[in-house]
Amino acid sequence: MADIGYIALFLALAVSFYSAIAFVLGGRGKEPALLASGRNALLAACGLVTVAALALLYALVSHDFQIEYVASYTSRDLPLSYTLSAFWAGNDGSLLFWAWLLSIFAAIMVLQRRRVGKELVPYASAISMFTLVFFLIVMLFVANPFDKLPFVPADGRGLNPLLENPGMFFHPPFLLLGYVGFTIPFAFAIAAMLTRRLGDEWLIAIRRWTLIAWLFLSVGNLLGMWWAYVELGWGGYWAWDPVENASFMPWLVATAFLHSIMMQRRRGILKKWNVSLIIITFALAILGTFLTRSGVLNSVHTFGESPSLGTMFLVFMGLVLIGGFGLLYIRSEDLKSEAEMESLVSRESTFLLNNLLLVGATFAILLGNFFPIISEWVRDVKISVGPPFFNQVNTPILLATVLLAGVCALIGWRRASVKNLLRNFLWPASIAIAIGIVLVILGMREWFAVLAFTVSSFVLFTIIYEVFRSTRARQRVRGTSYLKAFWGLVGANRPRYGGYVVHIGIVLMAIGITGSSLFDVSKEIALKPGESTTLNQYILTFDKIDQFATASKDVLAASIS
Repeated sequence: MADIGYIALFLALAVSFYSAIAFVLGGRGKEPALLASGRNALLAACGLVTVAALALLYALVSHDFQIEYVASYTSRDLPLSYTLSAFWAGNDGSLLFWAWLLSIFAAIMVLQRRRVGKELVPYASAISMFTLVFFLIVMLFVANPFDKLPFVPADGRGLNPLLENPGMFFHPPFLLLGYVGFTIPFAFAIAAMLTRRLGDEWLIAIRRWTLIAWLFLSVGNLLGMWWAYVELGWGGYWAWDPVENASFMPWLVATAFLHSIMMQRRRGILKKWNVSLIIITFALAILGTFLTRSGVLNSVHTFGESPSLGTMFLVFMGLVLIGGFGLLYIRSEDLKSEAEMESLVSRESTFLLNNLLLVGATFAILLGNFFPIISEWVRDVKISVGPPFFNQVNTPILLATVLLAGVCALIGWRRASVKNLLRNFLWPASIAIAIGIVLVILGMREWFAVLAFTVSSFVLFTIIYEVFRSTRARQRVRGTSYLKAFWGLVGANRPRYGGYVVHIGIVLMAIGITGSSLFDVSKEIALKPGESTTLNQYILTFDKIDQFATASKDVLAASIS
């Protein structure tokens, strides 16, 4: 299996490089034969990387311990489910998984039947293939998942016990699906600049890709929060760990991008900004991969330290930023806005402020992540930055972002009058303020909690009010029932109402995070079996200690009732 996998990767490297060159030359010369050859080479590369991935999976399942990666992350007593998840447990396997996903996404891209963006596909395919070439080079020369040991051990080391959790089946794959998914929007953005087709064409071509990548990354982050919550020693559902932050930053910028492209499509503005956001999103996805593999920052979630691997990713990220923004500078004249913002009190301005807040939060997290390195480099003293910094800086920013989600729902495009503002926001604001007052009367004295719950209520009721108002208007015009009017409204504008569902989810998360952060109670106490302690209104009893062995580990478990 090792030889099959290695040969498949080597052939995939050659075919991918040829595909990229064929797409570039075919795109420049408008040569259908070269483009067809590049397309076939891309599909061949996908097939070869698939062979390599299946070879590693077979080696894991068959316990081929001659392969170093298999011996390092599996053992004979490891359950099959965790044996399969060992595919992405280490550096080498996760890089192969990334390359496999990228080859599949690229194949889907070239096989798609599209009415818009056909002229961009050759260059977008070339960018995707050059990215795949990078990952194949990394695997073949630095992190080869098919490296052999000089001997065949009787058994492997097994999986880290912390990784033997159901979260291992889903959290890493979803994160990688999100990271890899942003390659396609980035590739189309570069293709649009190379071809000077900088209207809405590239945005239409990538909107679904961006949404899918954003969704995968969202689910990956949520699964990671759940896993960190149930795993002792990982600091709860969010500890501002560098690797946690690494997956949060591209999510923030991608969220800004999804909002910003609506302004370009509706008003023809923020064209340079949109290209910048997708370049930064992809670069941050590469940065996340760098942080989990370089060992440059201390984290409980790293795959292991590999300075040479980290250096390669840092160089690649530099090429992405320099190449992307260099091309953006060259094409700046072609990316001028077609209109201007007419008023600060408009949906455009709230969207822009939303973007600035999300990017500002990203910068603050990035600075906090790397401040220990910067301080050590400048002053020769490593100053650590912990959760208090991230909470103090980002909490107000993210709360303001939540508030804007409510404002955007009811404020008009171009220019909003005072009369319209009062009419649209009177009821949601009144209900939210009333809820805040009731919370204070009931004894809530945490001012930030009152503010956060009031803001969350405002956003929730603005969405409910907007949906009710639009449904009622449609019901009156069509003469149908409210239920039919509602479903017709949703069907007529699915992106908008899908966005409202996401906003409601964000509001509920904000309420939960506020409550769990400001009203949590912690207590350290030593108990013997049979003893009890009181925590608020709850009585906790330490019943007993159980010690037993499973197929792969010894367990010492405390029972608490």
